[in-house]
Amino acid sequence: MKYYVIIPAYNEEAFIALTLQSLVEQTILPNKLVVVNDNSTDKTAEIVLEYASKYSFIELVNKKSDTIHLPGSKVIQAFYEGKKHLDDKYDIIVKIDADLIFPNHYFETIINHFQSDENIGMAGGFCYVEKNNEWVLESLTDKDHIRGALKSYRRAAFEQIGGLQAQMGWDTVDELLCKFYNWKIVTDEHLHVKHLKPTGASYNQSARFKQGEAFYTLGYGFFITVIASLKLALRKGKPLLFIDYIKGYWKAKRENKKMLVTPEQAQFVRKYRWQKMKEKLFR
Repeated sequence: MKYYVIIPAYNEEAFIALTLQSLVEQTILPNKLVVVNDNSTDKTAEIVLEYASKYSFIELVNKKSDTIHLPGSKVIQAFYEGKKHLDDKYDIIVKIDADLIFPNHYFETIINHFQSDENIGMAGGFCYVEKNNEWVLESLTDKDHIRGALKSYRRAAFEQIGGLQAQMGWDTVDELLCKFYNWKIVTDEHLHVKHLKPTGASYNQSARFKQGEAFYTLGYGFFITVIASLKLALRKGKPLLFIDYIKGYWKAKRENKKMLVTPEQAQFVRKYRWQKMKEKLFR
């Protein structure tokens, strides 16, 4: 199976070489790899060009945008800028972050998962962060969720869900829509990926409000949003984030923000979320 990789990158000179090196050492190499330099002011572009001069499947694309790092929109806009430079002859399309180190068998294993079952729409491993000189699971989400840092999609599934949506919540709605359309999602606990920069390390309060907005646009409704907000804030070890998330939810509701899902899909999402909570409560 042919796989294409797109890496949005903004001021990643400290990490991008490590990410690219882990990709050029894969047991099955990407057919194409596009790094989108999203208005970086450091040496990100120079480092990518050095790799592109050695490996013909690597390409640098430069994009101009503002420097504010609001989660969701900026990274997906960069992703689609990169996709413009790819053809449609792929079987798997991959969006990854520019601060990851992959084990060299990572994409061979991902391909094997897709080949094992034509109903698998998404597959991914797990992010690990360094704490006290040890690499530990970055456990911000449940183990059946693929982190936004390392998403791999079967082409048919990617197209059916309408691709990726350029706003906060894109990396949750993609999985919910896969489930809505009866695609399977595989998470492989044996695939440990080093995440060099913790998620959300540079987010400001406006970005934190976006998380609550995402819960609204995903169709969660207030009660599921309360539970999800509390759970996420506690997992991040910052209980007061709960307040920002709830404020973001009500702000989005007042402004009648555009939903990421249709009414039918929202109903499915709420039913699915309640079912997941019941399973955890009574298992």
